[in-house]
Amino acid sequence: MATKTPEMARNGHELAPLNTRNGPEGGKPGVTIVLQGPRGSIISRGSAPVDQDPDRAAWSGKMQFFLSIIGYSVGLGNIWRFPYLCQKNGGGAFLIPFIIMLILEGIPLFLIELGIGQKMRLGSLGVWNTIHPWLGGIGIASCLVTFFVALYYNVIITWCFYYLFNSFQYPLPWENCPVENGTVVEECDRSSATAYFWYRTTLDSAVSIDEPGAPKWWIVLCLLLSWIIVFFIMMKGIQSSGKVVYFTSMFPYLVLTIFFIRGITLKGASAGLAHMYTPKVVKLLDPKVWLEAATQVFYSFGLAFGSLIAFGSYNPPKNNCVRDVILVSICNAITAIYASVVIFAILGFKAVSNVDKCILDNKQFLINNGHFANMKPSEISEVSYTEALKAINSSQIRECSLAAELDGAAQGTGLAFIVFTQAIVELPGAPFWAVIFFMMLLSLGIGSQIGILEGMLCTIFDIELLKRIRKQYITAFVCVVCFFIGLIFTTGAGEYWLNMFDSFAATIGLVVVALLEMISVIYIYGHEKFTKDIYEMTGVKPGIYWQVTWRFLAPIIMAVILVASIVAMVEKHPTYDAWSPKKGNVVSTEYPGWVLAIAVTMIAAGVLPIPIVFLLRRYQCLKMDINIHEGSIRRIDTTVSTKEMITDVDEQLTSPDGPCITATNTLKNKFTIGDFEV
Repeated sequence: MATKTPEMARNGHELAPLNTRNGPEGGKPGVTIVLQGPRGSIISRGSAPVDQDPDRAAWSGKMQFFLSIIGYSVGLGNIWRFPYLCQKNGGGAFLIPFIIMLILEGIPLFLIELGIGQKMRLGSLGVWNTIHPWLGGIGIASCLVTFFVALYYNVIITWCFYYLFNSFQYPLPWENCPVENGTVVEECDRSSATAYFWYRTTLDSAVSIDEPGAPKWWIVLCLLLSWIIVFFIMMKGIQSSGKVVYFTSMFPYLVLTIFFIRGITLKGASAGLAHMYTPKVVKLLDPKVWLEAATQVFYSFGLAFGSLIAFGSYNPPKNNCVRDVILVSICNAITAIYASVVIFAILGFKAVSNVDKCILDNKQFLINNGHFANMKPSEISEVSYTEALKAINSSQIRECSLAAELDGAAQGTGLAFIVFTQAIVELPGAPFWAVIFFMMLLSLGIGSQIGILEGMLCTIFDIELLKRIRKQYITAFVCVVCFFIGLIFTTGAGEYWLNMFDSFAATIGLVVVALLEMISVIYIYGHEKFTKDIYEMTGVKPGIYWQVTWRFLAPIIMAVILVASIVAMVEKHPTYDAWSPKKGNVVSTEYPGWVLAIAVTMIAAGVLPIPIVFLLRRYQCLKMDINIHEGSIRRIDTTVSTKEMITDVDEQLTSPDGPCITATNTLKNKFTIGDFEV
């Protein structure tokens, strides 16, 4: 065995000694035989890329890959989360912790996922089984968390469809409160026309999550439409979805540019931008600001879903993934800042319009009470108006504050469906702006949903038992299951359930998966080996920046985010905002115990597969059906942490006294390797 055949030397598959625990002299010399099934098999443990696999899907070109990953990474959070965080956490000063966390946390983990997927050319499940069978639970956990997120993410697309359909009318249905019997509906009068349309007309919100009511047929139909569209986009994998991304990735930038040109010409745009980007440096002393920056970076990249691994696996082995990571990261950050400028230019216009209306109402009240007899509101000077306000003390006089209006900017669905829709109403030609705004949200949502589902479906397609089933059938089954489970979001408590899923299902599990991904690649697979892989694929050897962030800084940041997320959940009873028709506003309400039990179950489902698979494989309680004649035999380059496990497997395979494992060898031919007959 000292002499290797030319083929072995050429391929680098040197055969390692069998049962090395006994030493070269203490045991019978031999070979370690690693049995690898066909591509993507759950029992696969090779670390070499499957370059020769003709069945692996591939991007049709570099542009398709780039647009797909941009469409996935640049999502709704860039529009309705980042601007809110800037406003809340120090304005322009928030860009400092955001960029620092982008460099120290986001980019390093981004390259790990994209690079390991490109190297091994497998989905999330196959990658972690390949690095170490004990880590197989990471792929399962990632798939389950992705499933939970896909359930509710498509509901947001559903709401966008409903608003889009209602945008093709003039005036817009949320422009004015409805009138019944000559009187404005009381619930709308207590709130606003946009809030009423959202909570009553669209959602028909229940008073609590305990009283959801029946599914709303108009939302059910929109949800069905959403899943049908997603199915047709995803049914052939990237062969079909890759064509759609040309629209979903580029159209939002067109709309943002249109809104930008219109927004900066509006009265009040400068006030909105000044309010948002005026630096409040003192905020940087608050640790929560840094934590929110780190959390935003983590979620804005879509890390730990398995999608980036899937996208990387469709790349050619020599693709420069380092350049891709840097370009996408810069594009993501610039898009978030650009979107913030657009959003707050429009919100500044809305705030100034509201203040002008408030002042006009106050002047009319003063005229009606005899303060400015025989005068029109436009004829009252600002000085006279201010002096009159000081002289009168009435609860009917409203405080007209521009700062208060701008501070009231919301995030999430509140920003998109209440605040921004009110701003759209103020624009000339409001239906046009409403149509392109919700088409932009649809493009962003569908682009991200494509990536989310790609991560899950790629994992499912790589399961050996399902490889004989056509992709269309598996995709259809997943979409049907998601639709029926998603009916819970079409009830009166739909938004409450969505917020619960978003708060629990997509937090702890994702952060745990991301942290273990980094530990697995850097400390188990080996940072030196991964560095070598990146160099072989790109010709660029990761330097000191990558080594320090991979090995120390990024794992520490992820651990801090994990601890902070857990503390935030347990330090106070979780609540949700329930709509109160009597108050015309939302009321903070505690989740009932049975809902929290469901939340804990979802968190457990996203975390427990990791220790369960580890224990089952560590103590050899999984049955293995190994089909040698369909597979390949190769040596695995291991680190110290994996050698013990492989030796354990060798002993169990050669000993009839193994505790749990069963190996079934289906041989049609015998193979001879050196002096050994297999």
